[in-house]
Amino acid sequence: MAIRSDGDGRQGTLAGLWLAPTRRRAPQRPAPPEVPASSLEPLAPSLDPRTGTASAPWSVRDLVTDLRQHVEADYADLWVVGEISNCRAAPSGHVYFTLKDGEAQLPVVLFRRQAQLLRFHPQDGLAVLVRGRVSVYESRGQLQLIAETLEPRGAGALQLAFTQLKARLLAEGLFEAARKRPLPAFPRTLGVITSTSGAVLHDIVKIVRRRHARLNLLVYPATVQGPECAASVAAGIRWFNQGQPNPGQQKKNQRKINQPNKLPAQVDLILIARGGGSLEDLAGFNAEALARAIAASELPVVSAIGHETDFTIADFVADLRAATPSAAAELITAAQHRIEERVELLAARVLQAIRYQLMLARQRLTALSISQLQNRLQALIGRRAQRLDDLRHRLQAAANRHLRARANRLTVLATRIQSQNPAVRLALARRRLEAAAQSLRRLAHSTITARASRLDRARARLDALSPLAVLNRGYALVYIQNGTADGQLLRNAADAHPGQTIRARLAQGSVSAEVKSTNSA
Repeated sequence: MAIRSDGDGRQGTLAGLWLAPTRRRAPQRPAPPEVPASSLEPLAPSLDPRTGTASAPWSVRDLVTDLRQHVEADYADLWVVGEISNCRAAPSGHVYFTLKDGEAQLPVVLFRRQAQLLRFHPQDGLAVLVRGRVSVYESRGQLQLIAETLEPRGAGALQLAFTQLKARLLAEGLFEAARKRPLPAFPRTLGVITSTSGAVLHDIVKIVRRRHARLNLLVYPATVQGPECAASVAAGIRWFNQGQPNPGQQKKNQRKINQPNKLPAQVDLILIARGGGSLEDLAGFNAEALARAIAASELPVVSAIGHETDFTIADFVADLRAATPSAAAELITAAQHRIEERVELLAARVLQAIRYQLMLARQRLTALSISQLQNRLQALIGRRAQRLDDLRHRLQAAANRHLRARANRLTVLATRIQSQNPAVRLALARRRLEAAAQSLRRLAHSTITARASRLDRARARLDALSPLAVLNRGYALVYIQNGTADGQLLRNAADAHPGQTIRARLAQGSVSAEVKSTNSA
């Protein structure tokens, strides 16, 4: 069991926590005896005769200011009882309402600073006892009561605040059974939020050691009474949730003090524990901030506050409510304790069965003779030997099947490896290359032969059609020399004139001649 505390020795503080600032309590003044309303009639202001005449009249502001000063001086601190009506909360935080009885009414203003200190919410129809001072609102010339504190008539302020908060959280669904999580059956670490100076922690440790010795305890020393109670317990819940794998946004708008070097160890659930007390002692566990911290916790929360008859808002929001801290420790370790009891019961039954079987074996051994015992032993040994031979045969057969399968597999793999041998593949590629080269040579030879044959035939046809082939048969081409390189081919005798030079191209060379005469017939 590990009890860990990194605090500085003061109850309710722990290094590395995020604590909300506490609110200052309203000054506790003794309430004066109730005074009849009829005796609280305001005194008429004494007007200054120098400024109250027709020649020097009052200004409205001066008159109202003078009245306010007289009223505030005469009614500086008083208690008024009445019923709230027309209650209205302004965005600034101030609260305005009318205090009335059967015959009169009085406007009341409760400024934000005083409104934040109230334990309940003012609402229409509520009978209250108001302490404050009477003043005049100069802008309207209206008499009003500036309230300092409010106390409900009948039920106390704490009880009324408890009832109102319970109704509001119930409407929001924070008490629904569907949102409550089951406790882990076998927790390894339990986070305890309580005071380290009381007997509650001692009782929890004692019960856990007796019922579940392997359960580790991680204690957060918190303030469990007074105005810092709610903030301290809520800080403990957030501190334990920081050690989870996926912590939620638990630290917004909080004040950081004494940053720790590491987060707390991961716990499986949280136990909030406190001994019994009066409604005032347990008021911190009825705070709305603590209720919402419990609802936002990622870990299951067990509430064990007060005695069995004590109920707080934390009890309704928690995943499980225990009557007392001791009962909570028993509920958390119930599964482990039941298993231990079951194991002890089964162990006793097994021991009893073993003893019974030994007794029967002794009786059978006593009833048997030596010869019968030998025969039975020999028969038992024979059956065991036969079973051994059968198993040996089956093992050998299975081994042979396994070896054959392995040999076949090895042959297949060897064949595949041989087919992938680089030398074999290279020889195959070389044979394919030689065959391709031979085919290429044959194709080139046949192509060249065919092209040569076509060339010979074309040459023969060209020679047959060439005009130079005619010259070989004795013919000649005659050109008239007209100054060009070759001259003009002479086709008609009429184109030539006597004295012109002509050139005759023969099969071998050419000759030039002069025309003597022409005959075109």
